[in-house]
Amino acid sequence: MRTWAATLVVWMAGSGLAAAQGARAADSFHGYVEAVAQSAFGNVTSQSYGGELGVAVAPAVKAFLDIGQVRDTSPSTLGPSAQAIAAFLTRTQGSVAFQARQPVTFGLAGIRYTLPLSTSHVELYVLGGGGIARVRRDVTFSVGGSDVTANLAQYGVVLGSDLAGSETDGMLTVGGGVAWPVWQRVVVDFQYRYGRVFAEGQGITVNRAGAGLGVRF
Repeated sequence: MRTWAATLVVWMAGSGLAAAQGARAADSFHGYVEAVAQSAFGNVTSQSYGGELGVAVAPAVKAFLDIGQVRDTSPSTLGPSAQAIAAFLTRTQGSVAFQARQPVTFGLAGIRYTLPLSTSHVELYVLGGGGIARVRRDVTFSVGGSDVTANLAQYGVVLGSDLAGSETDGMLTVGGGVAWPVWQRVVVDFQYRYGRVFAEGQGITVNRAGAGLGVRF
């Protein structure tokens, strides 16, 4: 019985030491920088691109800056509203085409915390932060193959704020990931981010899942 208990204590101590060593190894770099490509999904499915920079501020803690753009976050009302305008133009002008998107450009800052693991080969982390997002309604109309968006008034059409313009709003983010070293200081960061843009009228939820290719320094 004593032998079994002693073995258990040694094993637990060894596991704790290995976890601490793994955390120190993953956190032995001063920071990182990476380019990120993600699939974005919420109201619609789109893509997101950007970059992330992190700098160590305490053991297992890094301050990060995340800058990027989601190509489209269109609400369910954007397409039908643009379709109604296109239908009116079709009755009066003939062949009409349109495109309706709502890109979001964002800048976020926060804290990334490295979780202790028993291996130094990967870094498991969680993060949270906030910042600002610029939401833009990108709606265009073409008549006979020519873009007439800037001249819609001559056709008796004036776009409302639901189809034109932009706004700057607050944004929050939480998420996590696994950074996997592939060669010396080069890492692949498999990640997920949940974001909420506090847009006027209706908030925008953006989920981003993808990977970053980065370098530790």
